[in-house]
Amino acid sequence: MSVIERRNRPESIDVLIVDDEEDIRELLELSLLRMGLACDTAGSVAEARERLAQRRYRLCLTDMRLPDGDGLELVEFIQSQLPGLPVAVITAYGSIETAIRALKLGAFDFVTKPVELKALRELVSHALKLEPRIAPLVAGRSLIGHSPAFEQLRAQIEKLARNQAPVFIRGESGTGKEVIARLIHGLGARAAGPFVPVNCGAISPELMESEFFGHRKGSFTGATADKEGLFQAARGGTLFLDEVGELPLGMQVKLLRAIQERAVRPVGAHAEEPVDVRILSASHQDLSRLVAEGRFRQDLYFRINVITLRVPPLRERVEDIPELAEHILAKLADREGGAPRSLSAAALAALQAHAFPGNVRELENLLERACALCEGDVIDVADIDLQPACLAMPLADPAAAAEGTAGEAADDSDDERRRILRALDETRWNRSAAARKLGMTLRQLRYRLQKWGLE
Repeated sequence: MSVIERRNRPESIDVLIVDDEEDIRELLELSLLRMGLACDTAGSVAEARERLAQRRYRLCLTDMRLPDGDGLELVEFIQSQLPGLPVAVITAYGSIETAIRALKLGAFDFVTKPVELKALRELVSHALKLEPRIAPLVAGRSLIGHSPAFEQLRAQIEKLARNQAPVFIRGESGTGKEVIARLIHGLGARAAGPFVPVNCGAISPELMESEFFGHRKGSFTGATADKEGLFQAARGGTLFLDEVGELPLGMQVKLLRAIQERAVRPVGAHAEEPVDVRILSASHQDLSRLVAEGRFRQDLYFRINVITLRVPPLRERVEDIPELAEHILAKLADREGGAPRSLSAAALAALQAHAFPGNVRELENLLERACALCEGDVIDVADIDLQPACLAMPLADPAAAAEGTAGEAADDSDDERRRILRALDETRWNRSAAARKLGMTLRQLRYRLQKWGLE
C-alpha cells in the first residue's frame, strides 16, 4: 500500500505504480498527485495483478526489477488481459536494450532511472490522452481497400498508434508510407501535436544539421537570427523521417544521439535542449542491406527499427484496385467539378493485370491521364495507355552496375530509358520526384542520366 493515506477512493483510479522500493513509489506518487491524478501502488508482480483485477486504471507505470519477476511479465500480462491499458516501464540508465524489448512487447513508452520528473510528466500526459479504444473504421478512413493484406495493416496501425515506440515503415515507392505515418500520429496520444514530415534525401548535406536541430544567430554566415529545427518544430508531436536511408553517415551519428538522449544541440549553442518527439521513419530501400554495405549505421538502424511495418505493394492486393480506382476517380471529379467517370470491365481487368512498379501513385497518374484523354463517361483500355512494366524491385546501385554485362544491358535497355524519361516528363524533370516514382534513389537516377548524356 502507499504511504500516502487515501480516503473514499473511487472505483476507478488513474495510475497504478509498481515498484519494490517504497521511497521510489512515494516520489512517483507525489509527482503524479501534483498533476491531479489519483494513484495506487504495488510492490510486486503478484500485488500488481491483484490491483489490476480489482480496479480500472488509465495507466500502469512499472519498474523492470521486481522481487517476484520483472516488468516485462507485467507488460505481457496487460497486453493479453487488458489490451486497452497503456503500460510504461522504468529502466536502469543505459538499459536501452531492455526498454526496446518492452516496447516490442507492447509497452507504451519508458523512462530511465534516475527518473526525471519532467520526462515522467510528459509520458503520463501523452498516455492519458489515449482513448480506451480506437474504432477500426476511424483507422481505415484514409486507407482504401479491404484485401487481407490491408486488413492486417489496419490492425497493426491501430496497435502502433497506442504506443510511443519508433516505427520503421518499409514499402516500395508510391505505396503511401506518409499516409500511414499520418494515421499512426493522428490516432495516437500525440494527435493534438504537430506532424512534421521531412524528406531526408531532399536536404543539402551542408544544411542538414541546421535543418534538423536549428541554429543560433551568428553561428555561421547568413545566420541572422535564431532558427528552430525540425525536432523543435515537432515538439509534442511526431517527426516523420521519409527516405531515412538517404542520410549521410555524419548526420546519422548526430541523429542517433538526438534519439537516444531525447535532446538536441542547435548549431552554435553550448548546451543541449530536451525535445519530446516520437520518431517515425520510412524508406523504399532495404536498410539491413545498407547496414551490411556500410552505408547505414547499425546502431541507428536498431533504434529507429524497434518495430517494422511493411506496406504491401499494389500487385499484392489487386482486389483493392476497383475500390481504389473508384475513390481516385471521385476525387478527380470533385477537383474538376463534374460527375465521376467509371471504368469499363476491360479497362479494370487491364489495371488488375498490370504490375504497377509505381504502386498507388502510378495508378493515380494513369487515371488522371485517362480522364484527360477520355471523351465519354466510361474509361476504356485505350484511354489508360498502359505501358509494359517489369515488377518493381530494387534497381542496381551505380557501384554494382559496372560489375557485369548483364547489369549494363538492363540499364541500357530502351524500355528502362523510356520509363525514366516518361517519369521525368510527368514530374516536369523534378529528379527527386521522378526517382521516388521509379522506386530508385536520386543517385541511381543521376547515374543513368549521366551515362545517357542527359544530366
